[in-house]
Amino acid sequence: MLRTYFFKVLVLLSVVFSYNLPADQPIKHNNKEIVYIVSDTRIPFWSIMAKGVESKAKELGYGFSLYTADNILKKELQNTVKTIKQKPAGVILSPTNSSSAVTILKLLKNANIPVVISDIGTDSGEYVSFISSNNEQGAYDIGRVLTKEMKKRGLDYGTVGIISIPQTRENGKARTQGFMRALNEADIKASNLYQQVDFSYKETYDFSMELIHNDPNLRAIWLQGSDRYKGALDAIKKAGKKGKILLICFDAEPIFLELIPNGVLVGAAMQQPFLMGEKAVESLDAHLNSLDVARKQQLPILAISKENIKENLKTIHRNVLGLNAKK
Repeated sequence: MLRTYFFKVLVLLSVVFSYNLPADQPIKHNNKEIVYIVSDTRIPFWSIMAKGVESKAKELGYGFSLYTADNILKKELQNTVKTIKQKPAGVILSPTNSSSAVTILKLLKNANIPVVISDIGTDSGEYVSFISSNNEQGAYDIGRVLTKEMKKRGLDYGTVGIISIPQTRENGKARTQGFMRALNEADIKASNLYQQVDFSYKETYDFSMELIHNDPNLRAIWLQGSDRYKGALDAIKKAGKKGKILLICFDAEPIFLELIPNGVLVGAAMQQPFLMGEKAVESLDAHLNSLDVARKQQLPILAISKENIKENLKTIHRNVLGLNAKK
C-alpha cells in the first residue's frame, strides 16, 4: 500500500513540475485568492472551519476556493495540483494526516505558495504558521469531566473504551495522551482503543459494539469526534446498556446543545473551528503584508458539561458551531 501511495506521489510530482515556469521567470500569483485544502468537509468540524476561512477571506477582500479530499490521499494530492495551477496568494491547509502534509508542503513550497496549517499538523516542512487547538489539555479537561461523573455515579470501578481519530495525526496522539492522564489521575483503567478509518456511522457502531462485548467491565466510551455520536448511542442502547455505559465526545454538533443538558451525553471537548479558520486567514494575510506571524498559535478547547453549557452558549454558537457569525 505504501509503495502504491509513493508511486502516485511521484506521478503527481511530475505533473506538478510540468506546470512550473523556467527558473529565470517569476511565478505570477493571483494575489486576491486564498485556497483552502481540507481533508473532508463531510465532517462538520471541517465544514465549520471552511466557513470561518471563507468568512474572513471575503472580509479581507480575497477570493475563496475550497478543495476537499473526502479523506482520500490521492484526491488530496490532485487538489494540491489544482491549487498550484491556480497560483493563489496563499493556502490554508487542513491535511488528511500529518505525513501527507509533508508532501503537500513540499509541492507548495516549490510553487512559492505560502501555507498556514489549520489543525492536524505536519511531521515536517515549511509553513507560515500552525493554528491548532490545545488537544492534550482539552482531552485532559474532558477526561476529568468524565471521571468526576463516573465517581459520582459509582462507576469508577469500570473501564473506559476509546474510539479515536487516526493516531498518525499529531492531534490524535495529543488527545489520547491528555485523556489517559486524566484516567490515570483518577485511577480509572482504559479498555481497548479502536482507530477510525472511514468515520462512518457503521464503523462507530461496530467499534462500540466490540468495546461492549469484549469488556464486561466497560462503563464509558470516549469518542474522539462528534458527528458519529449516534452510532455509539445506538450500540449502547442495542446492547441494553443505556444508563450503564456513559458517552463523552470531542468536538460538537448543534444537537449537543440538547443532549448535554438532558444527560444523554456527559459532555464534549469543543474546539473552536470557526475561530480557527478566521485566525488562519488573518495569519496568512499578515504574512502577505510582510508582518511578523507567530509560527505556532494554540486556541483553547472548551470542556462542556451540563454544569457550564449555559454560560458558554454564545461562544459555542459562534466559534464552535459557526452559527450567527458575521458573514
